[in-house]
Amino acid sequence: MTDTPPDRLSVDPASPYFDEALLARGVGVRFKGVEKTNVEEYCVSEGWVRLAAGKTRDRHGNQMTLKLKGPVEVYFRDDAA
Repeated sequence: MTDTPPDRLSVDPASPYFDEALLARGVGVRFKGVEKTNVEEYCVSEGWVRLAAGKTRDRHGNQMTLKLKGPVEVYFRDDAA
């Protein structure tokens, strides 16, 4: 594994940007300098994150999200094994 997180990552298994191995390793996200724990998806190059909107669900049972724009910093919480 590399020591740099991917440019884009999602926690949704249906997404093409889902990577179970990276998520198991632990990826931390700072948005506008604040640590966020409810990030569903992020893109560093485009500068946005999708955050979970509480416990709300859409009519298909998927988590409702908010897309916010700003500086995104991504890092691994654990060292590579």
